Amino acid sequence: MPTVEYSLVIHAERGALFELTQDYGRRRRWDSFLKEARLLNGATRAAVGVRAWCVAWHGLGMETEYVTFSPPAVVAVRMTRGPAVLETFAGSWRFDEAGPGATRVTFRYHFKARPRWLRRLIDPVLGVLFMRDARLRLNALKRAAEALDLLRVSG
Repeated sequence: MPTVEYSLVIHAERGALFELTQDYGRRRRWDSFLKEARLLNGATRAAVGVRAWCVAWHGLGMETEYVTFSPPAVVAVRMTRGPAVLETFAGSWRFDEAGPGATRVTFRYHFKARPRWLRRLIDPVLGVLFMRDARLRLNALKRAAEALDLLRVSG
């Protein structure tokens, strides 16, 4: 199963970054990849077993379920419903201390394309796209934390 990983050091406290990334009320204020992001089935906070629906800027949507939720260190999700091109998808976000007032945030995505007979062609293309998206998202998170001051809980 192909894996894509990208990490970046952000000058912000890891607990605040963790909270910002998992707050669906503030998610679209920094995550330009998404045009829709919401928790499902009446959930008000992310947690193990909670499902989320996210739609990317290009219109493809994916339902995921939290399989790990360990503040302020890591979250992981797996796809429960998604675009026809993906047979499986799972992702994790890690938040590691990187010195005083700094956090290394790492996005890691695992995926498998379908149909099976086209994987040798599709997987590399998806890998490039997922890497690009991870890089853009982490840079947007860095801007939100360091320049836009979105770490404050208000608003």
